[in-house]
Amino acid sequence: MISFVVAIPIVTVFSSFFETTSNYSYILKDTFLYDYIFNSILLLAGVLILTFLIGVGCAYIVSFYKFPAVNFFKWSLILSFAVPAYIYAYSLTAFFENYGTAFSILKGVFGEKDYNSLIPKFDGMIGAIISISFSLFGYVYVLTRASFHYQSQNLIDLGKNLGFSKKKSFFKIILPSARPAIVAGLSLVAMETLSDFGSVSFFGVSTLTTGIYNAWTSFDDLALANRLSFYLLIFILGLFILENLSRKKAQYHTPVKENIKSKPLVLLTGYKSFLAFSFCFFIFLISFLFPVLQMLYWTIIFPKHFMDLNIIKLLFNTILLVVLSSLVLIFLAFVSNYGSRVSKSKLLEILTTFSISGYAIPGVILAVAFISFISWFDNNIVSLLEIKTIKPIFIGSILGLVFVYFIRFYSLACNGIKSGYLKINYSIDESSYLLGYSKLKTFTNIHLPYLKNSVLLIGILISIEIIKELPITLIMRPFNFETFATTAYIYASQDLLEAAAAPSLFLIAIASFFILVTSRYILKD
Repeated sequence: MISFVVAIPIVTVFSSFFETTSNYSYILKDTFLYDYIFNSILLLAGVLILTFLIGVGCAYIVSFYKFPAVNFFKWSLILSFAVPAYIYAYSLTAFFENYGTAFSILKGVFGEKDYNSLIPKFDGMIGAIISISFSLFGYVYVLTRASFHYQSQNLIDLGKNLGFSKKKSFFKIILPSARPAIVAGLSLVAMETLSDFGSVSFFGVSTLTTGIYNAWTSFDDLALANRLSFYLLIFILGLFILENLSRKKAQYHTPVKENIKSKPLVLLTGYKSFLAFSFCFFIFLISFLFPVLQMLYWTIIFPKHFMDLNIIKLLFNTILLVVLSSLVLIFLAFVSNYGSRVSKSKLLEILTTFSISGYAIPGVILAVAFISFISWFDNNIVSLLEIKTIKPIFIGSILGLVFVYFIRFYSLACNGIKSGYLKINYSIDESSYLLGYSKLKTFTNIHLPYLKNSVLLIGILISIEIIKELPITLIMRPFNFETFATTAYIYASQDLLEAAAAPSLFLIAIASFFILVTSRYILKD
């Protein structure tokens, strides 16, 4: 049943080719379609290059070298997760625009002059690439750092014995060995980039995501929105296939068991220490401190917007979505994983693997496909049964919103529980049965206590994702139901960036709290 629910948007998107679209589809084909595709490819290429350089660079420096504040940077660099790309976009524009924050700083320091011509402008495609990259490089950083930590020191020593310099060891041994982790991080970045809506729409960059949203909202053409979603899904699928083919039969693990030799950290001194510290601090400053300080500056300068904000209501709405979604996701993840563990069914394992595919589908596609399915079901099935329409139950409701969240983030819950279960030997279950425990008692008395840390971590990760999620919430939410994310977006779309500062600041603060708790687990050596 879980796999069937996840299959709904996929089947809906693929069936779009059999539906008739409005005349707008012909207009789009002759005008903007190729721009959508070209901009999506250009955006993806720019973000992947920048996130690779930042993520791998930071991971390498903090993993192999010792310099002042290295332990601080190990966890602080992950705080970039707390800043969604669309909020970073607001900060970037506000700081560098004409008569913006940069102008005010220069005016205060050097006096009255026309500084606007000297201040660089980051908008359009460049602004979108920078905003998304500094928001998402954490995926590459965390996974690559974990891979660097567990790399074999014996291989590195072997390279030294063969006369490899540090540079050659990095490019010939360290980097190739971390390829699976780097690719995994870049794959997540690619999916998030192609599904980004807030920052590209703010900068006016026409991508497939904005095309999907416009086809549905501006032209009321769900069939065309689904068809564009199909192009985007095929594009994402193509990226995975190309990467897998490029690996061929390469192996990245050590074929025999060996004692993991801990890597001695190289102590940096002098200018090398200064350069390493400066690089990490610059990334931390640009990715986290910059947007936070910009939003804080606006909140202080324009207190009226902060006073007008209904913080209690927005916080209640956000927490409500987090709690409901987390409970549903974790409960069904337990059902799925425990069912597979008890039954040992290959079919169930295949279905469970399929059910985590929702994370690869952009939020805009999921929301539009879900609305399409509910409309079709209501018109073709419910009407035949002469039952009252079910659209209000699922469209524009909390239930529908949680439903789409479930499809989108089920992989986080499922994989988290699965990784915990892999550490529990089957012999423990068998011993429990021999002692007279039922399956239910085994689950409640043995599995749950053992997996409590996994559940906590999963709940935090889901919370971070839902707090930051914009397109699904924007499309599926009930009327007059706002969260910090939607409030910030609505203000920004009305060109009221100062008013968007306070909800953005609250969003970053809540997400940062969850990330700091999470970092205790994911950065443990």
